[in-house]
Amino acid sequence: MPEKSPQLEQGWLSVLKDEFKKDYFLKLKDFLTLEKAQCRIFPSGNLIFNAFNLTPFNEVKVVILGQDPYHGLGQAHGLCFSVPDGVKVPPSLVNIFKEIKDDVGIEVPPTGNLTPWTKQGVLLLNATLTVRENHAGSHQNKGWELFTDAVIKKLSDEKTGLVFLLWGNYAKQKGTLIDVQKHHVLTAPHPSPLARGGFFNCKHFSKTNELLKQQGQAPINWGLV
Repeated sequence: MPEKSPQLEQGWLSVLKDEFKKDYFLKLKDFLTLEKAQCRIFPSGNLIFNAFNLTPFNEVKVVILGQDPYHGLGQAHGLCFSVPDGVKVPPSLVNIFKEIKDDVGIEVPPTGNLTPWTKQGVLLLNATLTVRENHAGSHQNKGWELFTDAVIKKLSDEKTGLVFLLWGNYAKQKGTLIDVQKHHVLTAPHPSPLARGGFFNCKHFSKTNELLKQQGQAPINWGLV
């Protein structure tokens, strides 16, 4: 029986279909099947590819790269740094909101749900797309990084003028996959409080909008309400 591809927005499915047939991805699927039989994994299956389904391939303008989904109950919904409505805003996202307020003057929102950004062309991509409950990093080095590296490479190869926001050393390493002759790469320390405030004053939100406007594209409304 042929391997089924994940339920994915048509544009993404078109550019990624070969990845789903590769050996590493088949092994990853087997690993996830075993994990699900033994424990709870996040996000739920229908949200693993949420970032792709909310931001079609043809509409991507900005890429924000995270590392791992949140591992607490109800937190992860397939978008890096984002949590569903009604969930306490995590510390890194608190700092992102502070920087947005300082940079572009938008008040800190009452929710940590970043879905409105995705509808404007912001791909909120984690390098690893699943995690075991209460075990941070538990699904790293199982194949997801090969998949999301392929995603970054496809975006770099097949599009022009994207703005990549790489925060922290892990995200910065992904810069090697991006053609800087065709795209804009903005780097900063991670927004986590553990980075001791190095993220503040990066002004990535106003810089992103300036770069988009220079290319005749609509700026992102970084507000959520």
